[in-house]
Amino acid sequence: MDKLLKDKKAILFFLLPAFLLFTLILFIPICQSVYYAFCDYDALTAPVFVGLKNFRRMLLDKTMKIALKNSLFFLIFSCVSQLIMGLILAGLLTNIKKGRNLFKNIIYLPCVLSSAALGLLWMFIFSPKLGINQLLAKFGIEGPLWLMSTDGFIILPMWVIAFVALWQYVGQSMMLYMAQISGIGSSLYEAAYIDGCGKVKAFRYITLPLIKPMVGTAMSLNAIGSLKFFDLIFNMTEGGPNHKTEVLATHLYTQGFEYFKYGYASAIGVVLLVLCLLTTFIINRVFKTESYEM
Repeated sequence: MDKLLKDKKAILFFLLPAFLLFTLILFIPICQSVYYAFCDYDALTAPVFVGLKNFRRMLLDKTMKIALKNSLFFLIFSCVSQLIMGLILAGLLTNIKKGRNLFKNIIYLPCVLSSAALGLLWMFIFSPKLGINQLLAKFGIEGPLWLMSTDGFIILPMWVIAFVALWQYVGQSMMLYMAQISGIGSSLYEAAYIDGCGKVKAFRYITLPLIKPMVGTAMSLNAIGSLKFFDLIFNMTEGGPNHKTEVLATHLYTQGFEYFKYGYASAIGVVLLVLCLLTTFIINRVFKTESYEM
């Protein structure tokens, strides 16, 4: 094995397929998108370089401002809620002996289901005349317009979709935290319990510091996923009503694949890419930790 690791030709041979896929599927499209962001391009004619015109247009685009606000809301809500709920669920299930795998699989199951199918399912559940409202009507309660209300700075449909997203993806954070917690030596907890430390304090002073690197990883995944959020919103509201639930990904889709403004859509994609990189950089700086031996 050591001989193989020292063979640079063998290392390059095994890395070549992954490098080619990365270049063809990811790197080249990103470079093309950055170039098209500075062009007027409709895919039918050759791209025409227009400089910063597409980016200046964003400043006057009201839907872009709404999409940016909603994406930032999803970013903050997802990072905070999945951090808290993921840690709580991971802490509870780690201390459960009977039924742990059952509850873990139930919570994680929505993560592997189709977001498109779940979006349609929740759309019917929050329909004005079906689902929850139909149940409330039996008790003489008039339910709100879950997916059509437009009141408030962050409208009700955005909160509804945010909680649906939390329900679907919290299992991912939980699994990551549980994997890290399982690697902490039991001797640390035994020593803490002998010294009179309860489970809550052990979780605060032992578990949390030792899983801090995984918290940073999970938050990075949550942040990137929330910024490029698309499936649930498109299937539950399609960006409506009146573009009030648009996010950057849905606005990009609309401009590119409905209006064929590929230059402007590419500019939105560049903004989305920069936000993902910037957010990941900030999270990595905040959760920068030294390695511990456990």
